[in-house]
Amino acid sequence: MKGEDSVFSIRSAKVTFLLLFLLYMFDYIDRLIIVSLFPFLKRDWGISDAQCGLLVSAVYWSILLFSIPVSILIDRWSRKKSIGLMSVLWSIATFSCAFASGFKQLFVARTAIGIGEAGYAPGGTAMISALFPEEKRARMLGIWNASIPLGSALGIALGGIIAEHFGWRHAFGVVALPGLLIALLMFRVRDYKTVELVNPQSGGDRTAPSAMSRWDIARQFISNKSLVFNNLAFACNVFVTTALLSWLPTFFHRTDGIPVSEAGIKGGAVMLLAVVGAPLGGFVTDRWLKRNQRARMLLPALSSVVSAVILYVCFSHLSGTPRYLSLLLAGISVMMFVPAGVAVTQDVVHPGLRALSLSVNVVIQHSLGSPLGPLFVGAVSDRMGIEAAMSVLPVFTVVAGVLFFIGSFYYVGDLQRVVKVQVELE
Repeated sequence: MKGEDSVFSIRSAKVTFLLLFLLYMFDYIDRLIIVSLFPFLKRDWGISDAQCGLLVSAVYWSILLFSIPVSILIDRWSRKKSIGLMSVLWSIATFSCAFASGFKQLFVARTAIGIGEAGYAPGGTAMISALFPEEKRARMLGIWNASIPLGSALGIALGGIIAEHFGWRHAFGVVALPGLLIALLMFRVRDYKTVELVNPQSGGDRTAPSAMSRWDIARQFISNKSLVFNNLAFACNVFVTTALLSWLPTFFHRTDGIPVSEAGIKGGAVMLLAVVGAPLGGFVTDRWLKRNQRARMLLPALSSVVSAVILYVCFSHLSGTPRYLSLLLAGISVMMFVPAGVAVTQDVVHPGLRALSLSVNVVIQHSLGSPLGPLFVGAVSDRMGIEAAMSVLPVFTVVAGVLFFIGSFYYVGDLQRVVKVQVELE
C-alpha cells in the first residue's frame, strides 16, 4: 500500500513526535493518578466505590462534550497552537485537584482536566498522520499510543507512592508541572497548512473542485461503514481497558491483601506491558498490510478475541501467581487494537477532516466505553464484589472482535473513495 508521503524533514518529524509522545504520557499520568488515591479518598471523605468511579468518568464525559468543537478548531485553525493551549489547561486543572476540599470540588477539577484533554488525541493523531508516510502510519501511531499505558502505569504507581509518603494532595502537584513545561514547547514546532475541504470534482468536471457542504462532511462519517464498525469496536475495547486501568490496583489490594502502594505497582505493571502491545500491534498491522489490505481491521479483530480468552481464564479460573502472569499477558494483548483502529480513522476520511474523524471516534468511545467501564465495575463491585465485576469484562472484547471483523469487509471500498491530498508546511 503506497499512499501520501511526509513533507516534514526527518529531524522536524522526530522532535515533534517526541513532544507529542511526552504530552500524551503526561495526559494519562494526570488522568489515571486518581485511581491509586481511591483508598485515601475513601478514608478521608468516606466516599463509595461508585463515587470513585465517577472521578475517572468525569474526565471522559468532559472529553465527550468538548471533543468535536475542539477538533473542528484544530482542523480549521492550527494543530500546534490548539495542542499547546489544551495541554496548559489540563496541567493547571490537575494542579488544582490538590486544593479540593471535598468530593464535589474534586469532581469539578477532574471535569476541567477533560476539557483540556478533549482535543489532544484528535490533534496529535492528525499531526502524526502528516509527519510520516501513510504506509508507516499504524506503526508510528502504535509507538505514540504506547505513551498511554506508560503514562497510565506511571500515574497508578506514582499516585500510591507519593500519597503514602507525602499525602495524596501532593500527588497531583508533582505530576502537573512537567506536563506544563512540555506543553509550552509545542508552540515552537512546525505545523502543516490547513487542508481545504473540497470535493475532487464538481458534477462531471474533474478540473473544477467544489467546496464540501455540511452534508458532504457528514457523509464522511455516517455513510462510511468501516469507520462506523471501527468506532463501535473501539468503544467496546476501551470499556475494558479503562475499567482495568481504574480498578486493577483496588482488585489486587482487596484480593491479595497487599498495601495500596504495592497494589498500584502491580496494577501499573500489567498496563505497562501495553507499551509492548501498542507498538507491536502497529508493526504487525503494517507488515500484514503489504499482503492483505484489510489488515488494519483484521488485526484488531484477532487481538480482541485473544484478549477475551485470556481475561476470561484469568478472572474465572485462576488465582495467585498464575492469575497475575495471565494478566501480564493480557496487558500486551488488550492494547494491540489501538494503532490499527486509530489508523483507520485517518485512512478512510478526507485529509482535512482527520482531527474531526478521531474526535468522532473519541465521542463514541467516551459515550459507550470510557466513562461506563469504571462506573460499571464500581457499581457491580458495591453489590457483588470486585472479582465478580471484573469477570464480566471479556464479553465486551468479544463484541469488539466481531465488530472489527464485520467492518473489515467495507474497509477497502471506503479507502478507495478517499480524496488524496498532499499536505504542505506552513
